[in-house]
Amino acid sequence: MCGVAIIAAFALPCWAQQATTLNGAPVQLQPYVSEPGVPQVTVNVGTPNPFGGLDGGDGTGSGSGSSSGGGSSGSSDALTTMLGTSWGAAAAADAQSIGLNASALAATCVVESGCNANVSSSGSAVGAFQMQPAAFQEGLQTALAANPALASQIVQGSAGMTDPTTEAIAASGYLVQADQTLVNAGITNPTVLDARAYYNFGPLAGAQIAQASQSDLMSQYISATAMSANNIPANETVGQWEATVSSQIGNAANQSLLS
Repeated sequence: MCGVAIIAAFALPCWAQQATTLNGAPVQLQPYVSEPGVPQVTVNVGTPNPFGGLDGGDGTGSGSGSSSGGGSSGSSDALTTMLGTSWGAAAAADAQSIGLNASALAATCVVESGCNANVSSSGSAVGAFQMQPAAFQEGLQTALAANPALASQIVQGSAGMTDPTTEAIAASGYLVQADQTLVNAGITNPTVLDARAYYNFGPLAGAQIAQASQSDLMSQYISATAMSANNIPANETVGQWEATVSSQIGNAANQSLLS
């Protein structure tokens, strides 16, 4: 996944590797001898879930985001696309096992790669979810803390980043982090669209864009480098960017991020 925003389908993200402060007890890790560039993570069974009951994003606060307070989770065109892959059903079930709306996961792979696990990439973002190593490990840590049983499906080492089932688990964890960050920022019941900037640009810009006025310029929240890398014109507004994203993810856009 992830990191710099996309404006055209399949563009590569690049800020998703930014660290996010999580609530709750710290995850207990057992070190592995890892392959270069991709430290491996194992979570002890019984590790507290830092996101509690994952109750569907019923956060407090009254965020002013353009799409806070989304509709219920469920089927979507994006989910149909993901379920059409050999790994999509497992990915959807794994997402739901940690409380994530499967359509949120599906919308992510649709935008990042068209749910193509073999998509080519320049740079370090790879796979169906175009995740970079740091974001991949961060997402895995969160997902395994929420459901340690998912460890049985993880492909260890750098190969895990190109294994769609493993990367889907990591992307699911990263999106759960997005929900918690957006709730903490004051956005009640974040939507799939709310989380898109987080996945592309990282926690700070993600929360700011989700709460921004539709008339604000994207350049107020992301760097010139990020604008250029994602073909975002200098005069593009938040509303225009969100409209483009919504056209890509379709009827998943206003669904709740969590199930």
